[in-house]
Amino acid sequence: MRLSVRHSTSYRFDKPMRFITQSHRLTPAESASQKVVDWAVSAEGALFGATFLDGAGDTVTTMTVQGPVERIEVLVTGTVETADTAGILRDHREIVSPRVYLQSTAATKPTGALLELVRKITQAAQPEGDLARAHALAAAVGEAIAYEPGTTDAHTTAAEAVAQGRGVCQDHAHALIALSHAAGLPARYVSGYLLTSDDEPAAGEASHAWAEIHLDGLGWVGFDAANGCCPDARYIRLGSGRDAREAAPIRGVSRGGGAEALT
Repeated sequence: MRLSVRHSTSYRFDKPMRFITQSHRLTPAESASQKVVDWAVSAEGALFGATFLDGAGDTVTTMTVQGPVERIEVLVTGTVETADTAGILRDHREIVSPRVYLQSTAATKPTGALLELVRKITQAAQPEGDLARAHALAAAVGEAIAYEPGTTDAHTTAAEAVAQGRGVCQDHAHALIALSHAAGLPARYVSGYLLTSDDEPAAGEASHAWAEIHLDGLGWVGFDAANGCCPDARYIRLGSGRDAREAAPIRGVSRGGGAEALT
C-alpha cells in the first residue's frame, strides 16, 4: 500500500521565545513493513542537525530556532510504501537489548486497577505460548478501556485509564505494556500513523500509538489494543520508547516566559 502523509504541528507562544530546540522522531525508519518513497520535515527559520539512528533503530533529528519566535509550524510531508508483516517488526536495525523494555515507568507501572486486571487474567484459562498470551493481553486491554477521546490527558497513567474504563490509544498502549511486564514479557510504546475509516474505534486522530511485545522466536510484534488488531499495511511506524513521553514524535525545550499552545 502507498500511504501519503501531511502532518502539521503548530506552536503559538503568548510571549516570544528566545530559543527553541527539539528532538524529532518524525521520519520512518525502513524495515520489511515500510519503505520511504519521499519524506521531508520543515519549519521556517529552523536549523536542522544531522539525522541518525538511535540504539532502538529510530530515526532522530535535532532542530533549533533562534528567537524571538511567536509561532512555529513543523510540517511533515511524505510517502511510504507499506506491507503487511502480520505485526512482526522485521529488518529493523537496533542494538538495544529487549530486556531494557522490562522496566516500567510511572505511566506503565502495574498498580491499582491494573493489578486487579492482572489477577482476573491470571485466574482465567491461560493460552499456551507467548504469542497466544500476548493476543489475550491485548484483548483484555481492549475490553477494559473503551475508546473515548477527551476522557484522559497526556499525564494519565495506565492504572488510571483502566480504573475509569475509558481512554485513547495512548492509554491502551500503556496498559498493554504494563500487563506485558506483569507477565514477564518485554514491551514498548510505538508512535506513528494509521489510515482509518469512520467505523473504526480509534479513527480521526492526527497520530496513533500501539505497543510492541518481544516474543521468543518472533522478535518484536505489534499489538493495537485500541483497534483489536496487529499493525498491517495501514500503519506507518515512527518511533518507540518505554512510554509515550519517550516515544513522542517531538520533544523539546523553549527559553522564554509565557505559555504555549499546541495544534
